[in-house]
Amino acid sequence: MATINELAADERTARVILALASEPADAVTGRMLRTVGASETVARATADKVPAGPDGDTWQRHLAPRIDATQVQRVLAETERHEMRVLIPGDAEWPAGLEVLGDRVPVALWTKGDTGLLTGPVWDRVTVTGARASTGYGAHVASELVQSAVADSRTVLSGGAYGTDGTAHRAALGAGGSTIAVLAGGLDRPYPAGHTDLLERVGNDGLLVSELPPGATPTKWRFLQRSRLLAALSGTVIIVEAGYRSGTLHTAARAIELGRPVGAIPGPLTSAASTGCHRLLRDGLGSIITGYDDVRELLHGVRDGAHRAVRERAGLEVGPLDRDSGGRSAPPRGPVL
Repeated sequence: MATINELAADERTARVILALASEPADAVTGRMLRTVGASETVARATADKVPAGPDGDTWQRHLAPRIDATQVQRVLAETERHEMRVLIPGDAEWPAGLEVLGDRVPVALWTKGDTGLLTGPVWDRVTVTGARASTGYGAHVASELVQSAVADSRTVLSGGAYGTDGTAHRAALGAGGSTIAVLAGGLDRPYPAGHTDLLERVGNDGLLVSELPPGATPTKWRFLQRSRLLAALSGTVIIVEAGYRSGTLHTAARAIELGRPVGAIPGPLTSAASTGCHRLLRDGLGSIITGYDDVRELLHGVRDGAHRAVRERAGLEVGPLDRDSGGRSAPPRGPVL
């Protein structure tokens, strides 16, 4: 049997090892990966010497006992048996939007389905999520928005949960569109169990994604960290319904932190399922969504902002040569992005 160091000589396998040993959004592991690479990170986790850095000792004591060659080979075998792919940074299908997560970027992504859905710009993808105990009103609005998004050639993301998430996936599939389910556990253990058939359809006609290896079970922490992926992978997060302290608001908070716009759909003042949306609107944290045109406007804003950033980095944004003799901005002479 191969040793851990032999297995870790391959970058992809080294990342599988680290995904098994660490929890999502482990910033110390992320910093190690960024500075020394995956193979060396595994070597430092299993070394006799404590890694340098303020958190090196705690990090090593946490990871080292969870690194086991037998378990790694089992996960590799399960990944192949279930026809999954492991994506890592540098792969053509690795989604560009994840760089906003910094050192909390996923170590790797397990996928099943059409990984090409991850290759487009973030403004081609929209996250639609909301209450698990959604109302008839919420289901109707979510379906209408998703159908319009599909007609506008957008890919719809959600978390595969009961309520709004399930409605979003079904509406996208029913409209012949593309949908991505981001899960908080291994793709071999569809969760919730009541959505096994739905998630199988998503894997066949769309894409299943998780930063956790086969065999991993969802936990409260993993659900919370899944929120950052739903936010980072799309151009905007639309909250259809949410209670005042709903976990869905955690996804909205992560989107705001990452600079992604949040849309909130108003509901009846008497509906407890809409109090979270009203809270976002009252506090100025979300834009009001009254129809798909509002969603498109948010996505176009993300696109235009990205194009401006590219122009600025390229020196095309009102530089010295873009001004006439009177100091006024001259018409652009370069290509328009």
